[in-house]
Amino acid sequence: MLAKGFSVDLRRCQLLGLTGSVVLALGGETAGALPVRELPALASGRAALGLVGVYFGVVLLIAAWALLGRVIRGPEPPSPRALLVVLGVWATPLLLAPPLFSRDVYSYLAQGAMVDAHIDVYTHGPAILGGPLADEVAPVWQRTATPYGPVFLAVSSALSGLTRGEVPAGLFGMRVVALLGVALMAAALPRLARHSGADPAAALWLGALNPLVLLHLVAGAHNDAIMLGLLGAGLVAALGRWPVLGAVLVTLAALVKVPALLGLAAVVALQVRTGRSMARAIATTVAAAVATTVAATAAAGTGYGWIGALKTPVSPENLSPTSILGRATGALLQGLGSDLAPFALPAWHALGLVATAVAVLAIWLRSPRLGPVYALGLSLAAVAVLGPAIRPWYALWGLFLIAAAAPSTSVRHRVAAVTGALALAVLPSGGPPDAEQLALAVSGGMLALVVLWQAHQATTAPVLGRTA
Repeated sequence: MLAKGFSVDLRRCQLLGLTGSVVLALGGETAGALPVRELPALASGRAALGLVGVYFGVVLLIAAWALLGRVIRGPEPPSPRALLVVLGVWATPLLLAPPLFSRDVYSYLAQGAMVDAHIDVYTHGPAILGGPLADEVAPVWQRTATPYGPVFLAVSSALSGLTRGEVPAGLFGMRVVALLGVALMAAALPRLARHSGADPAAALWLGALNPLVLLHLVAGAHNDAIMLGLLGAGLVAALGRWPVLGAVLVTLAALVKVPALLGLAAVVALQVRTGRSMARAIATTVAAAVATTVAATAAAGTGYGWIGALKTPVSPENLSPTSILGRATGALLQGLGSDLAPFALPAWHALGLVATAVAVLAIWLRSPRLGPVYALGLSLAAVAVLGPAIRPWYALWGLFLIAAAAPSTSVRHRVAAVTGALALAVLPSGGPPDAEQLALAVSGGMLALVVLWQAHQATTAPVLGRTA
């Protein structure tokens, strides 16, 4: 598919990716994370065709992204502005699609409605809200308190009030909010890349045009987009003459999802690199972070329950390494008749947190050589991998900054390979797969590969004929 004879340019990549996005969005109309009243349709033939279409579109999108990487490494690479146009073209069809690859966006809307109704989201799950909106939340989260911070709850509450609880309007609004987060990410990447001595176009390709961004931040409308957008904006501010503003923005990102809190270490390190003393950098950063936390929490009116809610349980089927090892160890101990079986999973989760702390400390001890942005990217990747819960979009926590500051092309290639695999890891309904769904998904992907191979043959055949 990516052989040397395959003629490729920016316009062809843009068209191929647009085709993939359109087919993906159309397939999602019957196979996506649909409202509950439409779920019976998932058993129909249209749903099967939709699932084939989704994976056909995903593979086309991955192929377009991979080919675009070749264009960027070519003799006439596109400008960052041209790449932003490509991002807009690829993302547009997904704005009107139903939620894809997760039902989390329904939880966001329900939590916003709970805040509007003065229900403590850090004590109760969406089930207490009742009504059509609560029914849309995945069963596993119906009675689970939210782990999100007051900044995100303020956004979801404002959106709930604006849309008056109407699900379609709420879904579109949440997707627009996520798209604004992606726009902040895309705006920050070139500046962070230049600071780190990396190619801005390559940074945009890996960090913003990445299929995971399109599938999970745009199509899935995950709040990770807001977290990463604010984090990127904060780091850009800290690069210049506004380290206090940088600390404020990074803290706001952490008040969406707490992993961004590690960004404050980068804000301190960036100040030290400009000649500010370590003591002064830490003092101003901590002061700005505390003030921002107090102000944002007071403005949101949700209180400090989000601190205790950080221990919100993970889903039973979570595939994080520590969860897999914990379940396996528990099953083994249970088979041996040991009373320690119930403690296996919590023990592995605790061990994962210790390993995360050790890994992050080791990374920051090497930060003078790695650079603050790259060290932060590696730290967030460690948090995602070693934490008690993992989802494909969690990979974007570290990938976003690794894209901006990776020290070599080989690092980007390895990260890109992982990205391609993760883009295929979740069904568009967001639910666990069965054998039939897996077969349909594989069929859609294989069909796309056949089409791409035929296009490759059609392009290279005249060249081979002239050579002969």
